[in-house]
Parts: sequence; C-alpha cells; structure tokens
Amino acid sequence: MSTSSTHPRTEPEVDTRAGRVRGSWRTDRDGNRSAAFLGIPFAEPPVSDLRFAAPVPHRPWSGVRPATEFGATAQRGDAGVTLIPEPSIPGESTLNVNVFTPAPTTGAALPVLVYIHGGGFFAGSPASPWYDGAQFNRDGIVTVSISYRLGFDGFGWIADAPHNRGVLDWLLALEWVQENIGAFGGDPGRVTLVGQSAGGGAVLTLLGMPRAQGLFHAAFSISGATADLSLARAEAHGRSVASAGGVEPTRAGLASLTEAEILDLQMKAMKSAVRGNPLSLLKKFLDDGLPLAPVVDGDLIPRGALDAIRAGIGADKPLVLGATDDEFAILLHRIKGMLRFVPANLLLGLAGLTGHRRAAYLAANDDVRRRGTAAILGRYITDRFFRVFALEVAESRADAPTCLYRFAWRSPRFESAVHCLDVPFFFDCLNATGVEEVAGDAPPQALADDLHARAVAFVQHGDPGWPRFTPTEPRTHIFDTHSRTDRDGYAGVRPLLDARPPHGPR
Repeated sequence: MSTSSTHPRTEPEVDTRAGRVRGSWRTDRDGNRSAAFLGIPFAEPPVSDLRFAAPVPHRPWSGVRPATEFGATAQRGDAGVTLIPEPSIPGESTLNVNVFTPAPTTGAALPVLVYIHGGGFFAGSPASPWYDGAQFNRDGIVTVSISYRLGFDGFGWIADAPHNRGVLDWLLALEWVQENIGAFGGDPGRVTLVGQSAGGGAVLTLLGMPRAQGLFHAAFSISGATADLSLARAEAHGRSVASAGGVEPTRAGLASLTEAEILDLQMKAMKSAVRGNPLSLLKKFLDDGLPLAPVVDGDLIPRGALDAIRAGIGADKPLVLGATDDEFAILLHRIKGMLRFVPANLLLGLAGLTGHRRAAYLAANDDVRRRGTAAILGRYITDRFFRVFALEVAESRADAPTCLYRFAWRSPRFESAVHCLDVPFFFDCLNATGVEEVAGDAPPQALADDLHARAVAFVQHGDPGWPRFTPTEPRTHIFDTHSRTDRDGYAGVRPLLDARPPHGPR
C-alpha cells in the first residue's frame, strides 16, 4: 500500500486493498488535527442474491472513492430504543466502516479501537455523533466504527441460510481492519474491541469465539447484554415470522418479501411478545433474553459466551467490563410516583425474586431501597440483565487479566445512572448532540476526563490503571464524581447469582 497524501492543503487519501479512498481533515477547538474516512465498504451490499448470505468482501474499484459521508445504515428509521442519537441513512451498501485517525500514513503503528454499536441487535447506527473518534485521535488512537446487519436480516433463522449473518459481518469487518488499518496509521497487532449494550454483548461473544481470536488483542465491554440464543428458539422465531408472512422459512420464501415487509413482521412479532401483564412479561424477558441475537449454532459459535470464557477461550486477552448502576431504571422513571406506595417485596416477587433470596437482595441493596420502589425494581432489572452477567464473566476468567467497573454517576435528568449515560463520558464528547437530554446541562467534565483516560490507557497498554479483579480479590472501580476502587463493588449483585436460571443458550 502506498503512503497517503498528508500535505496540509490536500484532503487525505489512503490505499486500501480494494482501492483508494479520500477522506477529510478536521481540526477541533483545541487545534488537534485528525482525518475522517467515512462509509468505506468492507463487503458487497447484502441485497439480491447476497441478502441472506454470508458477507462477501467488496470488489476492487478504480480511481479514488470519496469517503466524506457516512455510509448507508442497516437501521431503517430510528427505532428510538436507545438514548443515543443514531441516524438512519438510506442505501444498499450497509456493510461499511468509518475510520478516524490522527496519522493517515503507513508506518505510524498507532493502537486501534474498533467500536460495535448497540441497539438490541435490531437497531442502532455507527453514524452517531457520540461515536466520533476525534478525542481518541487526540490521544494517539486510531478509531474504527463498524456496521452490521440487524434484526431478521442479520440474526433471523432461515432453513437454508447461514446462521449468525450479523456475526459474520463483525468478523469480516475485523478482517478488513487487519488487512487495511496499517495504511491509516494503525497497528493491526494492537486492536482493542469495544462495544456497548448489544455491542458489549458482541464483544463478549467474539471474545469466546475460536474463529475471532486472531482478529483483536484486548476487549472492553460496556453494559454487555447477554446474547446466547439457542438454535431451537431461533428456529421457532424464524418459522413464526415466515408463517406470519405467508412464506416458507427459506431464502427464496423470505426473499419474496420486501425489506419493509420483513421489518413490519419483525416489529409485529416483538409487539406480540410484550402483550399481557407487565411484570409477567418482565420476568419472561429476564429469563429468556432477546429474540434476535447471536445463536449458539454449534459451528461458528460452538458454545455460549460464558461457557466459552469458562473454558479459557480469550484468556490471553485483557478484558475490561462493567455496567451503569441503573441501566433500565429509565423504564420506571415516568411512573415512579405511581409505584411510590407499592411494596417493593410485592413487585420483586411478581418479577420472580422470592423467599430468602429476595430478603438477602433487599438487605444488600438497602441504600437503593431507601430511594423508593421504582429505584429498587430498576436496580433488580439492571442486575438480572446486565450486572449478574458481568460478575459471572469476571469470575469465570479466573487469573486472566480482567478489570471490573461500575458507572455510578446519576444523571439529574433521571436521578439514576441509566443505560447509555456512560457512552459520551467514554468518548469524551459531552458537547455532542443529544448529551444534554441524557446527562443534563452540566455533566462533570472531570468524570469524562477520568473515564476516557482510563480507556486510552487500556487501548494503549492493556491496563486501565486500577487493580485487577480476581475471584478472591473482586476489586471494582467505581466511576462517579469522586471515583474510587472498591473491595467488592458488586456485593449487591451476589444474592442473585444462584437465583438466575442455569446459564446457557436460551
């Protein structure tokens, strides 16, 4: 590959394996200069014969391809499932990467951060202003955000199609990074994989996947959602969607439906699943997990993420993981007044927590209980869906380099540390669009400085700068106005460890 053009008066150009791309220079308010290359396709558009197929590397092009605007997104219409502004961009070439670099030239050999967005595996967009890599560029890190197929196109079961098409997209994007990032100033031997929510679950899935082991070298899972779906459950859901569409559950049958029709069927299936008593549905959701997610197919994904990690897969890679304190408290924020006089014991019991476990959990979280019924129910949902899994993963890693954290700063907008709140602190982008709606009009920059610096240290050196977690010394770093390291920051979660159904594909 040739060296890019770096003359101050010219736009940056880089040679990739498929062809030359032209990005754009940017300068932040402090005078830091970096380059952005947006919407570079790593695969052929997943349409027509490739719609339900494994991704195919993009064919070479001639001339210089403009890379100054975000590429098409797999998300069609912002589903509004997260607090993050994640725009939808029309178009067919939805499998693309965005590269942000301070030194678009061969030989710089800077560490690389690859980011996988969240959205429940059916929504989300890599074009969010929150995922801009400018501040990581300022600190000498090349940043890449990747796209992947979502919903049924990416994760739905089809009789004669490859399983886990969205996962195959992750793998091909990571292979693209290995083959091309050197020309953008990155070191393919120093790649840290980062993701939030479903993206955090993707990180843990890839960490435990044999085929992914050579594609990254460290992992950072932010609010990683469990994502192990059994093949039987995936098949049942796939057949149900096909039946509702009046077609056979085959590539030919489902391809006869338009993208809009598939999305409509997908949304109807999701709405049908949430009918009934809210607390009964909550318990079902906590027990069963997401209906569209990576499938434990016995091939690409031989076993669930936790089982793979317990078996030692990925143990050579440093891992940071954690969650906000009250991820899903936002679901109860608007009705907290209505719940004020409802006994916490009653609601927790209806949600599936009973007997001595409930008593132990309430005792371990007495400080949260004093904040009201909505607070303790929100904490329970958070613990069941996010923090139990994080603790199990950390304990399963034994002596492998693992660091656990909590994000505890409470947004004045929600009076809790809710889902997605930590993302602009991680990217150090508190001035970005949409942050005020989540974090208020004066989020603490010192906390962003701290969390972002820890992330930079981890990407650069594999160590975020607080003591490692071990099963006998379960130390946890707590990010707050006054951050600290706690002897056992997940003590409030422990009463639930034996209350959860046996872990495995669901």
